[in-house]
Amino acid sequence: MSSLKSFIVITSIFAPTKAVKKFATLADYQLVVAGDKKSPAHWSSDNVTYLSVQEQETMGMQISAKLPYNHYGRKMMGYLHAMQQGAQVIIDTDDDNIPYEGWEFPAMEGDFLTSKDSKGFVNIYKTFTKQHIWPRGLPLDLINSKAHVLQEEELQSQSLKIGVWQGLADGDPDVDAIYRLVDNTECFFDDHAPVVLAEGTLCPFNSQNTAFRQELFPLLYLPAYVTFRFTDILRGLVAQPIMWLYGYRLGFTKATVIQERNPHDYVKDFESEIPCYLHPNRVIATVQSALDPNASVSDNLYKAYVALEKEGIVLPNELELLSLWLADVKSLT
Repeated sequence: MSSLKSFIVITSIFAPTKAVKKFATLADYQLVVAGDKKSPAHWSSDNVTYLSVQEQETMGMQISAKLPYNHYGRKMMGYLHAMQQGAQVIIDTDDDNIPYEGWEFPAMEGDFLTSKDSKGFVNIYKTFTKQHIWPRGLPLDLINSKAHVLQEEELQSQSLKIGVWQGLADGDPDVDAIYRLVDNTECFFDDHAPVVLAEGTLCPFNSQNTAFRQELFPLLYLPAYVTFRFTDILRGLVAQPIMWLYGYRLGFTKATVIQERNPHDYVKDFESEIPCYLHPNRVIATVQSALDPNASVSDNLYKAYVALEKEGIVLPNELELLSLWLADVKSLT
């Protein structure tokens, strides 16, 4: 993918971390860090474009006036900066995910091992480890279900267009608070070939080591009026049925980063994750019922959120912020 103009986007309230410094050394990528009001006043690091709050406010983006401060959604200002600079791929990561040597994503088109279609939710972690572990956002009633684990013999090579790649994270991977409260064993995933999910087969994906292709940049929208631990999970759930409409697929790769997780209160995480536990199936059904195969990616994203608001899964002010985001994306792409 190094032939494509690729930007890495992080938001951080800390001084430059080990992860930020390591990403900044990667020659084929441009690193953007979006600051927030809690970020150090004189944040600086070599080979990094740092967007202070003041610089974000002068970018000319409509969303800036309404986007909450001290919020993970500040990342969206970094995405918009990358679009301004002509990004073809935007890679989402965090300041506690340290890239391994050789960190990269597979191509956005090619032949990849692919699941069967229409399997519903699957636990992709079980394809990459025998350990009892599951990704944040997987419906809780599937945690012990062998029927929702991909079988190696069912994976077949297919020629596909990838919309989003999710790279896994070693060490302290993206799991829910239930896992951390009852087990919390570290996980180091197997060296397995990338696996792509066919239409109708889905899995939660996060914003920690994730690449989006240009055609799907509208889907980078991070909902700002849901709980912190639901924002990227909801984004990923909404994205998958929309991607299918246009022939794009979600793929997962072996771990290419190790997460040395910033401190968290697991009980507070649990509280913030309650929508992740309650809503995944409703989100997918609601989004699928709202989509129009003749509409654009942006229009379908808006239709999806209108339907989610009617279901009470998002608040009305989410639609206002989304409208501003879509206007900004349209002006840049």
